Amino acid sequence: MEKEKKIPSGFIYFFGSFGGILFGYDIGVMTGALPFLQIDWSLQNSAGVVGWITSAVMFGAIFGGAIAGQLSDRLGRRKMILISALIFVIGSVLSGVSPHNGTLYLIIVRIFLGTAVGAASALVPAYMSEMAPAKLRGQLSGLNQTMIVSGMLLSYIVDFLLKDLPEHWAWRLMLGLAAVPALILYFGVLKLPESPRFLVRTGHEDEARKVLTYIRKDDSAIDKELADIKETAQDEKKAAVSTSWATLFSGKYRYLVIAGIGVAAFQQFQGANAIFYYIPLIVEKATGNAASSALMWPIIQGVILVLGSLLYIAIADRFNRRTLIMMGGTVMGLSFLLPAVINWMMPHTNPMMIVVFLCIYVAFYSFTWAPLTWVIVGEIFPLAIRGRASGLASSFNWIGSWLVGLLFPIMTASMPQEAVFAIFGVICIIGVAFTKFCVPETRGRTLEEIEEQGTRK
Repeated sequence: MEKEKKIPSGFIYFFGSFGGILFGYDIGVMTGALPFLQIDWSLQNSAGVVGWITSAVMFGAIFGGAIAGQLSDRLGRRKMILISALIFVIGSVLSGVSPHNGTLYLIIVRIFLGTAVGAASALVPAYMSEMAPAKLRGQLSGLNQTMIVSGMLLSYIVDFLLKDLPEHWAWRLMLGLAAVPALILYFGVLKLPESPRFLVRTGHEDEARKVLTYIRKDDSAIDKELADIKETAQDEKKAAVSTSWATLFSGKYRYLVIAGIGVAAFQQFQGANAIFYYIPLIVEKATGNAASSALMWPIIQGVILVLGSLLYIAIADRFNRRTLIMMGGTVMGLSFLLPAVINWMMPHTNPMMIVVFLCIYVAFYSFTWAPLTWVIVGEIFPLAIRGRASGLASSFNWIGSWLVGLLFPIMTASMPQEAVFAIFGVICIIGVAFTKFCVPETRGRTLEEIEEQGTRK
């Protein structure tokens, strides 16, 4: 009898995290498409419409993440990733064939596409954490972040390569080409196994054992891991029955819930996505040159993000979470505040100064707040409330992302750019203070130790 062919673990981890590429591509692609769309549809003086078109994906993601988490518990992680990939394909093609001046159509399609973005943001880390051995979880968390920023860099490069096309073709192709990595993800995931934890929860223990033989080198440890998975599944089932939304803010858990949700919200309200979505328009406003000629800047930002994510993988377990978060937040805040101060003291300073400071911001964001937010959210919530609390933290993160994407063009239309970024700088400093006084250190501590610290508060 022919021996069953195993699926290489590298293949599983690559395509398991490939959803991050899509997630990143859809975050980044509008950066380059927007200047051409503005010209094609004469939206240069329509800040509210521009904000809605840009932020529609994040608005859809608020709901996509919540729905995907619930459905994946019923249908499985793998099946939900496949459904998300199909929504990516359909939404990308529909975006590319938008009718001329069809702003409402494009907003609705991008909200639909956003449900898949939100689903990917929830499903990919869950699938990866359930497939990975404990000793690789930190590195694979970093791999997911690297995939996301690589997707952003890919979209910036595609935007740059298409910039010489006529306006009405350029932005349509930029948005439509997101269907290509979505199709790659779909056919790759077709060959992936289901998560062993989902299989155990649904009574398919033999299949779970088979999957573990694909991704574990030590066959002798599989029985023990299976037993641990069964025990955890039973604990989670009991926790789900005994907890409600009110439990999250009871005296025992309130401190940890506020800490986790606060970090997730601050990550977005600090303004990072204002840079990622609007950097060509920021350069245009600073220099007076057309935004469509500033598409090299997003690539520079993308390279910084990728290098920062690789740096994080190298240093992830060498420094305390709080130390990195507070150091990063301080430099990020100063990068936003100093241009306003310098411009006030020396009004004739080169306007490109603000872009240089934004690069410093992105560099420190890329290896501190960007990856560590989700590490802390993954570590800080006790088992009894983890599902609900993680979902709530993700929702607050997407709400922040949506509001920043929506309001930034409206704010810059009514006040100087330096003043807008100074507001974000103040929020960064408040985030540092919040981390210092409200967020416990989670590195090297068990969930029980973290929960005990929260109870003492």
